[in-house]
Amino acid sequence: MPVRIKLPAKAKTSVPSASFIRFRRGLAIAIAVIVVAAVSVLGFFYAKYANLADVKLAQGPFPKSSMLYGAPQVVGIGDLGTPLQFAGRLRETGYAEDVRANALGWFHLRTDAIEIFPGPDAYTSGQPGVIRFENGKIISIVDLSDNSDRTEFTLEPALLSSMYDKNRQKRRLVRYEDIPPVLVHALISAEDKRFFQHSGFDPIRVVKAVVDDVTRHKYFEGASTLTQQLARSLWLDNRKTFGRKFAELMITIHLEQRLTKEKILEYYANEVDLGRRGSFAIRGFGEAAKAYFGKDIRQLDLPESATLAGLIQEPSFRNPVRWPERARKRRDVVLRMMLDNGYITKGQYDAALEVPVVVAKQGIESADAPYFVDLVNERLADQFEDKDFSDSESRIYTTLDPDLQRDAADAVASGMKEVEEILARRHKKSGDPLEDPQVALICLDPHTGEVKALIGGKNYGMSQLNHVSAKRPSGSVFKPFVYATALNTGLWDHPNPITPSTIVADEPQTFTFDGQDYAPVDFHKEWKGDVTLRQAFAESLNVPAVEVAQTAGYAAVADLAHKAGLTEIRATPAEALGAYDVTPMQIAGAYTAFANAGVMVQPRLVSKVVDKSHQIIWSSKPETKKILDPRVNYLMVSMMQQVLRTGTGARVWSYGFNLPAAGKTGTSHDAWFAGFTSKLLCVVWVGLDDYQDLKVEGAHAALPVWAEFMVRAHKHRAYRDVTDFAIPDGVVSAQIDAASGLLATSACPKVQTEFYLLGTQPVQFCPLHPGGSTEIAGWGDNPTPSPAGGSNVPVQPARLNPDPSAQAQAQNQQPPNQPPPQKKPSLLDKFKSIFKNR
Repeated sequence: MPVRIKLPAKAKTSVPSASFIRFRRGLAIAIAVIVVAAVSVLGFFYAKYANLADVKLAQGPFPKSSMLYGAPQVVGIGDLGTPLQFAGRLRETGYAEDVRANALGWFHLRTDAIEIFPGPDAYTSGQPGVIRFENGKIISIVDLSDNSDRTEFTLEPALLSSMYDKNRQKRRLVRYEDIPPVLVHALISAEDKRFFQHSGFDPIRVVKAVVDDVTRHKYFEGASTLTQQLARSLWLDNRKTFGRKFAELMITIHLEQRLTKEKILEYYANEVDLGRRGSFAIRGFGEAAKAYFGKDIRQLDLPESATLAGLIQEPSFRNPVRWPERARKRRDVVLRMMLDNGYITKGQYDAALEVPVVVAKQGIESADAPYFVDLVNERLADQFEDKDFSDSESRIYTTLDPDLQRDAADAVASGMKEVEEILARRHKKSGDPLEDPQVALICLDPHTGEVKALIGGKNYGMSQLNHVSAKRPSGSVFKPFVYATALNTGLWDHPNPITPSTIVADEPQTFTFDGQDYAPVDFHKEWKGDVTLRQAFAESLNVPAVEVAQTAGYAAVADLAHKAGLTEIRATPAEALGAYDVTPMQIAGAYTAFANAGVMVQPRLVSKVVDKSHQIIWSSKPETKKILDPRVNYLMVSMMQQVLRTGTGARVWSYGFNLPAAGKTGTSHDAWFAGFTSKLLCVVWVGLDDYQDLKVEGAHAALPVWAEFMVRAHKHRAYRDVTDFAIPDGVVSAQIDAASGLLATSACPKVQTEFYLLGTQPVQFCPLHPGGSTEIAGWGDNPTPSPAGGSNVPVQPARLNPDPSAQAQAQNQQPPNQPPPQKKPSLLDKFKSIFKNR
């Protein structure tokens, strides 16, 4: 039987009103408009920040600032080293191992050799070569282009700094492949443990950070991923505003879309702030590994990796140089995170906890020469007024030798200890305030003018005043210009030419100049009476120096000084004692004349500038000027050698320095020493910034620094083969009596060899010790009888005899007219000169 189902009647439906329909439609349109507007706005800002990010990514981790490099280093057969050591040096300069696409160059490491292949961006377009080692030394160098043997190979210059970086940032570019896994694990454990899983944001970490910070009533932070941190460091500031966080969000999204995780980590590793060492800010793990541990990034071990990862939060507060215990505490936290994340075992964790935080002894303060970098910046700014090196990607190759720069820093640290001990003893004895002495050192090649090392102060971080360029009274380091002016009188037919054996009086004297009296004093306790010019100079006697200056002419001395670049010297008696201001840089330039046969060479800091297309846009050449006759110059150098043999610089030998050298001590308010070998010239200044008297002689304050540096510097291959100073034609020698300055007889108790300009040597025999035989100046080993005891001709020592015309010229402060040098004497002239006054 069919079942009937009764359906309910249809309910009446209400028809929406026209107003409601219009409202709903308007709401939908409004929502759509809002969505479209929001999408448009987001799209606009995304495009804006994506474009900003792309521009930065295209530039790479480094800014466009020009880069500053040291001088290239030349190695040769016999040099010490191993393949691993050379590999480290090449990595420091930017070479890559077995990466042929590297523009700077690449190398291949072998057990007993290293193959080096310079790239298109290398300093030189040199051919590839292989360097072989045995027993820690280079035994052969082969040119791989033609398999020919070579004796030398030029290594790439080391990076010093970027130009015009006000924060003085140091970076060392690394690739992801260079970062050891242990450092990657330490980094993500400390900063973003789900880095390889999330898409730029870590929701779990955000929630945890919010909960933690709300309970602690602090503004939440610490939830940023590595990608967010990279976005912030590359493009944004650290302001905690909505606008900055929104920009960070846009850039983070774009970075995750544009780059792989490995590439993001690579950028982060090159950009992260890791504190300071010395005067430089450390950016990136590559530079931090070198600055703090003296290692290539690939060589970092577990404790070192955890230490660097721990620096990311508060790098200044946990700087391992200043705060090793703080760094260790944070390191141990990172190690625990690595253990919890399964990256290390319990045994590795326990062993790493026992390792102390030890930073490399040698920091970047010395090797990167901050005062030198400042000088280069200033010189280039003056020379290239229209060029912006901060945005040119140029390469600036300087003259700095990193090996000598390290030697200079070590010598300053060692030598200044002696000065500080002297001041400490004086302070303890007198109770006066303890002074803090400052120092400057400049070393250059006297033949080319290339500045090889430069220290402008004890600590760049404490004071940026570059004492190499600071003006101070020169003291006795100026005296060589006084004595050289006097020796110039032997170049022409002077009635009384001054020679190294001319007798001067070391006794109280008053000199009258411009209507005023001038009475110099000496620091020695007893007056020495009659002495030769050589002795007066070697012992730095003051009264004889003024007498020599007066005789030669004050104006003539000032004129020679001005030619040598010492522009503030005035023609007065005080010039003889170094009363006028000079800078260590000026003294170094002026002394190149003595070290370079009378030819002065201007100091220079930059060798060449190369643009981003690898074209040389500027290169430097030695700027020379002859200021002394080579014969006069040799006499002066010989007298400066005496300073180191028996004079005020004789204690140099106690520091182990035993090379042929010449120099001069100086004491004013400050302490000086300037000296040179055939290879290097070095000037050291020590003094107080408040311009007070240091009250320490140059021989005890500046000389120790100079000696320490020169001992170290001449061990390097390029400066090892020091030679004696060559005697030029026109200079002769004679055996003289040290007391009279005249030709010695066999009866003279103290005989010494003296040098003269040909024709100015003495022809009279010593009247103080008659008898016996002697040798005549300029005639080799031919013995002649001594003068007859009954000679009626009175013989007097060759005393300094001021020329009235020279004195008159000095009073008028006008340089004398120097007659042209005589022609070289003939054999007959030599013979006549021997018997001239007999």
